[in-house]
Amino acid sequence: MNLASIPKLKHTDSNNFFLLAGPCAIEGEEMAMLIAEKIVAITNRLEIPYIFKGSFKKANRSRIDSFTGIGDEKALEILKKVSDTFDIPTVTDIHEVSDAAKAADYVDVLQIPAFLVRQTDLVVAAANTGKVVNLKKGQFMSPESMQHAVKKVTDSGNEQVMITDRGTMFGYQDMVVDFRGIPTMKQFAPTVLDVTHSLQQPNQSIGVTGGRPEMISTIARAGIAVGVDGLFIETHYDPSNAKSDGANMLDLKLLEKLLTDLVAIRKTINHL
Repeated sequence: MNLASIPKLKHTDSNNFFLLAGPCAIEGEEMAMLIAEKIVAITNRLEIPYIFKGSFKKANRSRIDSFTGIGDEKALEILKKVSDTFDIPTVTDIHEVSDAAKAADYVDVLQIPAFLVRQTDLVVAAANTGKVVNLKKGQFMSPESMQHAVKKVTDSGNEQVMITDRGTMFGYQDMVVDFRGIPTMKQFAPTVLDVTHSLQQPNQSIGVTGGRPEMISTIARAGIAVGVDGLFIETHYDPSNAKSDGANMLDLKLLEKLLTDLVAIRKTINHL
């Protein structure tokens, strides 16, 4: 995949990692614009190639009363406004075959959720839009098995594909990142580490996923040290009141210090 081919992506010659970051879900226009504005300012200063992330709907929820979105078209229009306002690319996840063409009219990168990455029809539908496809590694899959998901995209005539590791199930209620998988998956496609979802604690008895956000810096630093191409970070200015995944999101006020440290680590690694 050629990173520079992503529309509106800045700083592609900086030799930095690239970043997919934003709220878990689009809760409204004001929150999305506020978060995007803050991250754009940080990433421009640090020369980090940046893609704004926001789910236009949340189809995979523990309980039927969990927040699923503000309406598909409304959320997609907000993603488009973020892109137009700040001149940045955007990414959103899709869950059904019909979502692929619909979301492709508004965003630059289509993301396949981890639970759905083996769904051939969905992966092929995303590939057929011609958009960049971000494949989340299933929590139940080995790094080696992701080559087959990548091949579904490339066999569909689309070379624009990346992999995102979001941890592996460890028992019933925890995730673990096996950093040995990063160089393995880099053989197949550019590889991203999903820092925040890797720290989820799923399947809690109350039906709301938990998390360990205090470990975000640790996981992110380790990912940069082993050579990930990009990082995926969900962030919110008020995680405790976020409508989705607040338990494992990074507080927005902590993002600048984290990214500054990670850029310094990256520069050190590049000089080894």
